[in-house]
Amino acid sequence: MILVTTSGTGSMDQYASALAERLPNIRQLPTSVYERSVRRFNRSLLSAGTLRALYLDVEFVRLLRGQDDAIHFPNHHLARYGRFLKQPYVVTVHDLIRYFDLKRRMPLIHRPNLRDRLFLGLDYGGIKNASAVIAVSRTTKADLVEQLGIEESRVHVVYEGVDHNQFRPVDARPFEFPYLLFVGSEQPRKNLAALIEAFARLKRSGVYPDLRLVKVGAPGGRESDFRAATERLVATFQIGDSVIFDDRVHPEALPAYYAGAECTVMPSLYEGFGFPVLEAMACGSPVVASSGGSLPEIAGDAAALVSPRDPEAITTAISRILTDSVYREELRVRGVQRAAEFNWDRAARETQRVYDRVGRLASSPRRAMPLL
Repeated sequence: MILVTTSGTGSMDQYASALAERLPNIRQLPTSVYERSVRRFNRSLLSAGTLRALYLDVEFVRLLRGQDDAIHFPNHHLARYGRFLKQPYVVTVHDLIRYFDLKRRMPLIHRPNLRDRLFLGLDYGGIKNASAVIAVSRTTKADLVEQLGIEESRVHVVYEGVDHNQFRPVDARPFEFPYLLFVGSEQPRKNLAALIEAFARLKRSGVYPDLRLVKVGAPGGRESDFRAATERLVATFQIGDSVIFDDRVHPEALPAYYAGAECTVMPSLYEGFGFPVLEAMACGSPVVASSGGSLPEIAGDAAALVSPRDPEAITTAISRILTDSVYREELRVRGVQRAAEFNWDRAARETQRVYDRVGRLASSPRRAMPLL
């Protein structure tokens, strides 16, 4: 098996790196094609950027075709290349968010343009054509079966892990004042708007005059000005002095942000997995999480689960953590225990089992689409 490893710094790139470190007998195929071509959404179909990306795509397919073993694509957007291969391949699917954006009136990220629709069609066709599919949660597996019609027997659930050497309770905090923590982008699916409204309710109550909201992470991709929408909302609720945007936090500093927070809040409308929930728990932060998508599956009984579409419920859950020390400690202890169940060594072992099942197919050629 050959594992494609990508050069970016996002969670899907880190997934590939984590597996590569723990599967020493698997060959790696490093590439920058995901960062330089695949993830560039909302470009015009007829543009210089699209033509440059197409050149990179063709060169990458040629590189893949020259390999003598089955391929593991570590994220679903790389599945588009599988359609051009004769050898078997495995795809890891982290979520079907952009598939839902093809169908929904209100997008979870951004409404796909013509170019995106064409390439996303290749992505999901590539998933359907894979020899095996790894889903990072039961929620994602159910989506694959229900939405793409993939046979259950071909979809293997392998949970992602947490780096417990990095994410652990630490005796440090980046700020002196009390704060709520949100880690993630500002794409609509992250539902930061509901948290901002809930935070504004807490501030209006007058009970928490020193409380701040700290938002860690870049706004999102270049598809839309997600930050401008967030800033408008903050201005509408008149809480600008109490909201801090910390776009670039070094990974080594992130545990202190979690550990120092009164609680971490993840009110997403949809997640295929949800790393911040487990990272926060591993660092001893109480968590308020959405009852939607995969988050109840990942959090178990170790988080306060709330409807993501009910800011009042989010406010109530946060307020209880702020005022009930016994409850806060219960969530902290449960969270540390729950996060310990997710580790990369287990993910690697279970991934290897999928490889072993696919290995016998390596000698069986498949029909491939012609290369341009």
